Amino acid sequence: QVQLVESGGGLVQAGGSLRLSCAARGTIFRANAMGWYRQAPGKQRELVARITSGGSTNYADSVKGRFTISRDNAKNTVYLQMNSLRPEDTAVYYCNADYTSGSRWGQGTQVTVSS
Repeated sequence: QVQLVESGGGLVQAGGSLRLSCAARGTIFRANAMGWYRQAPGKQRELVARITSGGSTNYADSVKGRFTISRDNAKNTVYLQMNSLRPEDTAVYYCNADYTSGSRWGQGTQVTVSS
């Protein structure tokens, strides 16, 4: 029933920035945690960043200092500000939300970083 609506993906040059947004629609319940995962062709899906309802965050080592995750609990929306993008950041990015009833996933949005 809950649908995660993502936006902000696209094509950007190395060193550029993108801002991803993910809004949880169709529910009045607040997610316990929300985050972003990514998957490149031929590779496993990996955690990029995560934030709890209380504001605690964690990041993959490869994005620390470059990416920032934030959350608006009132809007049930999570953001990922991506700066200093590198070609190796190219992947499909998936929004994830954890609820007491289970996890939900977005449809994925393509991020391509050219060199």
